[in-house]
Amino acid sequence: MLSFILRRLAVGVVVLLGATFIVFVLVSYATDPLAAVRASNLQNKAQIIQQRTELLHLDMPVVLRFFMWLGLVWDFLRGGGTLGTSFAKQTTVYAQLQSAVPTTIKLVLASLLIAVLLGVVVGITTALRQYSAFDYITTFFTFLFYSLPAFWVAVLLKEFGAIKFNDFLADPRIPPWVVVLIGLAGFGLATLVTGGRWSIRLLSGAVAGVAVALTALYVSLSGFLLTPGLGVVGVGLSGLGVAAVVTAIATGFGNRRALYSALTTALIGTALYFPLQFAFVNPTPWLLLGLWVSAGVVGALVGLAFGGPDKGLSARGGAITAMGMAVFVFADRLMQTWPAYVNSPRVKGRPIGTMGAVTPELGGNFWFGATDMLTHLILPTTALVLITFASYTRYTRASMLEVMNADYIRTARAKGLTERTVVVRHAFRNALIPLATVVPIDIAAVLGGAIITERIFSWRGMGTMFIDAMNEGDLYPIMGYFVVTAALFIAANIGADLVYAGLDPRIRVNA
Repeated sequence: MLSFILRRLAVGVVVLLGATFIVFVLVSYATDPLAAVRASNLQNKAQIIQQRTELLHLDMPVVLRFFMWLGLVWDFLRGGGTLGTSFAKQTTVYAQLQSAVPTTIKLVLASLLIAVLLGVVVGITTALRQYSAFDYITTFFTFLFYSLPAFWVAVLLKEFGAIKFNDFLADPRIPPWVVVLIGLAGFGLATLVTGGRWSIRLLSGAVAGVAVALTALYVSLSGFLLTPGLGVVGVGLSGLGVAAVVTAIATGFGNRRALYSALTTALIGTALYFPLQFAFVNPTPWLLLGLWVSAGVVGALVGLAFGGPDKGLSARGGAITAMGMAVFVFADRLMQTWPAYVNSPRVKGRPIGTMGAVTPELGGNFWFGATDMLTHLILPTTALVLITFASYTRYTRASMLEVMNADYIRTARAKGLTERTVVVRHAFRNALIPLATVVPIDIAAVLGGAIITERIFSWRGMGTMFIDAMNEGDLYPIMGYFVVTAALFIAANIGADLVYAGLDPRIRVNA
């Protein structure tokens, strides 16, 4: 594997050098960094032109300038360079990247994670319910979302997801007729998703519809949107729900040891609810990440302790349950900050932000900052999810349909394996292989800059950096942007090959 990675990295470096040379030459001939100065009425125009010419070496041939820029990149790789200076921003390119890259990462990673999860779940469900009403409805909406312009989705979200919702928070009471509509929507969705006889489907729909309607009624009457919280009871029930779902998907309830390990993990998480509140007084991101990973380790150890015919399944189920429950504990702590955040002088009762990545001069502790970051992430993340998850749904559906018709699936069924085992342990893994190509490339592409989304929501990320540099004819920031995105694409291709080998044992990276 090491030799494979080294070979691919060597090829990637050659490709990167060739691509950067082409881009450098094209940008050099397509832009004029002196145009704005020549058109101005500045008294020191000649001095500015001379300074900029010396800074960018415009009096030299473009090929020689490219090798001089490569020297800046080499200095940076050795730990002492800045990738050049932006004459428009009067800062180094490295300083611009330090500000733009984390902003873009925050924006796109959450959206890609949600889009992939939703796309895989919906794609598999539609494949298993092929030609059903749910399949047709889902296909219609996925193509609809896929064809929507990004700027139009973003504007609608700003109007209805922020402005209207912030107005609603002044008196968050849900009218009875809306509660009824929500219940009917839950009934219809559960009926369409559930398979089997109509009696089972109607019963599932009725249970789901009543549960959703009661939840909406509770949110309205209790003022949950103003003073939210799960508490130890809510966290415990959420953990039990996660344990049930994980067990049902991974092993089935027939595997008692896996079920007991997941339930035990949920009970341990509930017992640790109050001690964790002391750890949350003044946390750091690294502390929270460490607690999350530790929760997975504890869950895995609980699964191994219960053992069973397949200890790995029990350990995996316990780890996923523990890490899922940790998310609910974190969410509950954020909810405790919500009332103070909403009523703070800078927020003024309108928490869903429409502009920028943070609220200026907000102040407060870690939880204030985390809540503010998440509220500003809601709209751009939703915009990217609506547009991107449709493609993942279609890829997963097509791949799952192809896999379910394969010979080895018919053999598995002929052996008497349950449908859950056939789908989860035999079909699901192979159905993910096409996504192993799409997802890494999408991650690299979106990290390169969700330009339209950043513009509409005023996020100063990679896309905004690139557009500003192009408008100014600022060569070094453009090349800095290109080097980062091109390197991400190369890394994504190598990562896709490694994921192939992990999903399909027939593939060997050292072949």
